[in-house]
Amino acid sequence: MRSTASVLHLDLDAFFAAVEQRDKPSLRGKPVIVGGTGGRGVVATASYEARTFGVGSAMSGREARARCPHAAFLSGRFHAYRETSAWVMEVLRELSPLVEPLSLDEAFVDLAAADLPDLEVSTVTAAGERLRQRVHEVTGGLTATVGIASSKFLAKVASELDKPDGMTVVPPGTELTLLRPMKVTVIPGVGPATAERLRRAGIHTIAELEAVEEDELVRLLGQAQGHGLWQLARARDPRPVLAERETKSISVEGTYDTDLNDRRVMEGLLARQARDVGARMRKNGFSGRTVTIKVRLHDFTTLNRSSTLSSPTDDGTTIARIARSLLADLDTTGGVRLLGVGVSGLADWVQEDLFGSTPEEDEAEEVRLLEPPRRTWPPGADVVHDEMGQGWVWGSGSGVVTVRFETAETPPGPVRSFRDDDPALRRLEPPAED
Repeated sequence: MRSTASVLHLDLDAFFAAVEQRDKPSLRGKPVIVGGTGGRGVVATASYEARTFGVGSAMSGREARARCPHAAFLSGRFHAYRETSAWVMEVLRELSPLVEPLSLDEAFVDLAAADLPDLEVSTVTAAGERLRQRVHEVTGGLTATVGIASSKFLAKVASELDKPDGMTVVPPGTELTLLRPMKVTVIPGVGPATAERLRRAGIHTIAELEAVEEDELVRLLGQAQGHGLWQLARARDPRPVLAERETKSISVEGTYDTDLNDRRVMEGLLARQARDVGARMRKNGFSGRTVTIKVRLHDFTTLNRSSTLSSPTDDGTTIARIARSLLADLDTTGGVRLLGVGVSGLADWVQEDLFGSTPEEDEAEEVRLLEPPRRTWPPGADVVHDEMGQGWVWGSGSGVVTVRFETAETPPGPVRSFRDDDPALRRLEPPAED
């Protein structure tokens, strides 16, 4: 742990939903839910307006609709999220050369490497406020919450305290005063299973965790996680901010002698694999944000589909729910030779050397929300009409597609309906990759 509050954690607020509200004026101030929009879809991000109804990430789309039926349910536009994220990361690198991106909407920044006159609390506080204002400017109005502290762990905890659009600075020497009243679940790696073990041992808060001897925690949780929690309960976290990070994933897959044709069997296998992945993540103290399935068809074509969450998870049930929703959009009628489930975006703020390493490290595939074929009309997709101009898909079905014509630079626009094969209407292609 440093002697100065010089580690900054920035978290863009309700990122996917906020980008949609920015680009769709009629949705500003209204509940927006981004994720799988089918019957078995999963919420990736909910706007704060939707969260007031109890909607959260990893919730099934069916439950989200029951809680907030008047929300706008959108399939997501990964290219827009990636572009906005790149603007933010550039702003962070203008502040310091040491920026460690965790995902599209999160990053650590080493203020000790920034061109600041000193690292006094007042100085880093002013730097954090300027940064938040700059992010607001370059993103077209998005907000970010910032935490500044003497370690990654404390900076991450601090960034959760004043959401949305806030900032918390933890002065050096006050770390334990902040942590002790908090529940143990604020510690990365303490998922439902670990929290239940600690609860049965009478440990609910970090103060109670701090009072437990290290040997007892090791007996309770194992060497890696027990030692790691003992350290973090004392605010000890020496990890540096690393500008270059290796993306890691934990995955399980199986190859089958006979092609699988029964969708229920496939779903059962994915659920079992997801539970195995979750168990391995918890064993090693990891959580992850991106769930990927791998499907090899009868003709050896290999398909990968991914979905990313706004919050990390190590829960096998959640991973299984997302994996099944990803499978639902694939055509497997010819048979499947291989199935696999993986979670990436690991150890974003967990101390790897404290909690141990993963048994398997693979490069994570690019995180993408599911994008249907171009001639379909998923809700929220960008479109353009020869006469009306640019807009987005309000809804579609029964051979009709309904579009609201507006952009980030216009007021809320008119709504029009067309035949879904109208030649004057087409999907607006995202910018080409470099």
